[in-house]
Amino acid sequence: MSNNTESASGSRPVAAQAGAREWIGLIVLSLPTMLVFLDLTVMFLALPHITVDLQSSALQSLWMVDIYGFLIAGSLVTMGRLGDRIGRRRLILIGSAAFGLLSFAAAFSTSPEMVIAARAGLGVAGATFMPCTLALIRTMFPDPKQMTKAMAIWTTMGMGGLCLGPSVGGLLLGSFWWGSVFMIAVPVTVLMLLAGPALLPESRDENASRLDLASAALSLVAILSLIYGLKEMAKNGWDPIPAVACAVGVLVGVIFVRRQNRLDDPLLDVSLFRVREVAGSLTLFMVTGIVQAGTGLLIAQYLQLVDGRTPLVAALWLIIPSLVAIVGVQLSAPLASRVRPSLVLVGGLLLSAVGMIVMSQVPPVDGLAMLIIGVCISYAGVSMVPAIANQLTMQAAPPERSGSAGSLSTTSGELGNALGIAIMGSLATVIYAGRLVVPSGVPSDAASAAGEDLAGAVTASETLSPALSDQLLTAAREAFTGAFGTVALCGAVTLIVLAGLMFVLMRHVRPIGSEEPEPETEPKGDNATSQ
Repeated sequence: MSNNTESASGSRPVAAQAGAREWIGLIVLSLPTMLVFLDLTVMFLALPHITVDLQSSALQSLWMVDIYGFLIAGSLVTMGRLGDRIGRRRLILIGSAAFGLLSFAAAFSTSPEMVIAARAGLGVAGATFMPCTLALIRTMFPDPKQMTKAMAIWTTMGMGGLCLGPSVGGLLLGSFWWGSVFMIAVPVTVLMLLAGPALLPESRDENASRLDLASAALSLVAILSLIYGLKEMAKNGWDPIPAVACAVGVLVGVIFVRRQNRLDDPLLDVSLFRVREVAGSLTLFMVTGIVQAGTGLLIAQYLQLVDGRTPLVAALWLIIPSLVAIVGVQLSAPLASRVRPSLVLVGGLLLSAVGMIVMSQVPPVDGLAMLIIGVCISYAGVSMVPAIANQLTMQAAPPERSGSAGSLSTTSGELGNALGIAIMGSLATVIYAGRLVVPSGVPSDAASAAGEDLAGAVTASETLSPALSDQLLTAAREAFTGAFGTVALCGAVTLIVLAGLMFVLMRHVRPIGSEEPEPETEPKGDNATSQ
């Protein structure tokens, strides 16, 4: 990487330009992130095979899926700060080695408990990747325009993991045993371990003190409790146990924040929230996560329970909008270097709202084409958010806190996803129950099951005569489609309001690569070094 030079006018230095080594290193650096997202999706296809082979209970199967995401979310803040302290490259390499070994263990598990334990370890190992990769991208690409392109490529690789998960999982399960979906991580982690030391720089906070284990424990309990409670309420409705979990999460979160304010070297620098770019970006991640996760859940249900597609075919249909999103991510970089990022973000959010409005008009019969068009429009708009928001967050944070800043982006997105499934899912359930008109002649137990959700109606219909079954399914699908349309309209309104808020918060940010004003609030921290 070249040294800083003066611009033609001599007025200000030109940031160092990344060379071939950095761009090749970026691809290697993005591979672990792709693995994290790939592991989120392939498990859904492998789970039925694991359940049969290992004879796991319904509760065990649920934990096989959930424990991975729970521990990723709960460990992000700690891993971000740990990377600041011991070195981001070192932590990524440690995480890669652990991810490879645990994937091997998961592939050859002989009991449900062994799969759950391996998935828990994979969640902790996966949490080392995202905050540290964002921090290293900042180190490797100091030029803002190059950083935007790098962020877009990194985001694209993550989306690629989500895109490829269903198709790769389907191909592997069609030819090999269920453990093959875990084994695909092994060669990727080996490549990371071989190429990482040569291609990736090391960077850390040289003045960091010991990791505050009490803060790490508090952050883990707060985030795990909150996300667990929200997801359980989304699945099973109101219940004392998830409600208490949410309350515990909020209470412990308050204790965590108060502790960070008292520490000289906190695990999480809460003063970052007072920087407008950081606060705006985190709001973006959380609110778009709420809208996208909430509607995404209903989109999957529509494809399978209304349109009658299998889970694999439904996932393959969703590759189309995912590819549109990848194009949108790549367009966000050049756009943000030519016009103010606030205009790109506002335009993307408004476009996504248009897609939501299209989805709200999807009919209960023959609605596949309109649904996919609406999702494509929505994804094209919201895909403008991640690369720009990540860059604004990383640039606003001091270099020695870049790992912590990277963890904030991912954690806010995870919380948004959990809130979206809980809030939007609950809203859809209430609207569905209110709109459902059960045909006369349906037994009370079947009517009760159909009133819970669309899946209950499908199950109940299997116990009825063909004519009555068709009537119940038609009524349930119409009620669900109406609920879906209302939730999509709520998402559109939310995105429009968010667009207005982003214009207010981000309008002062100049096009990426131009000279920017000094931040209004400086977080605490000392200088970091890069090696």
